[in-house]
Amino acid sequence: MRTIWLVAAALSAGTLAGCATSDPAAMAAGDAALPAAATTSAPTFATEAARSDMYEIQSGQMAQTKGASAHVREMGQMLVRDHTMTTQKLMAALQAAGRPMSPPPLDPRRQGMLDQLRGADGAAFDRLFLQQQAMAHKEALALHRGYAEKGDVAQLRAVASEASGIVAQHLQHVQAHGSGG
Repeated sequence: MRTIWLVAAALSAGTLAGCATSDPAAMAAGDAALPAAATTSAPTFATEAARSDMYEIQSGQMAQTKGASAHVREMGQMLVRDHTMTTQKLMAALQAAGRPMSPPPLDPRRQGMLDQLRGADGAAFDRLFLQQQAMAHKEALALHRGYAEKGDVAQLRAVASEASGIVAQHLQHVQAHGSGG
């Protein structure tokens, strides 16, 4: 029991530390372990998956208009398309499982990441966008894979499994073009 409390305290401290900084790497690192550790609960998974998609959609919309490179603008289109689809599948699975929910608001960490993107332009926007996407997709991949393996609702496990394939493709795409060019 003591170990569980220590892990929870460490995760909480890391999350708070990540929220207290404007460094996107620190912000993502603060929460990176949380979704993977909390993936057996349907409400936690659904909330985190919906927030992840919401961040991806909003950052993708920004990339379409603010991206300096064609690659970043195209990636923005892909994120909006694919994460809109994964959100729709998540909501349908929740409905089918008798657990409907409204999409939750963005958490302060992801909102801060979007605020950083709003403040960047040109090549600086592209670099920040790609850096955030790498971190966000690593986090989302851990969330979806963890729930697909250990989740408590079959319909959501299926959604998580499918989404993990999409997220893995996005991550490969980001990593292949990480220079922003």
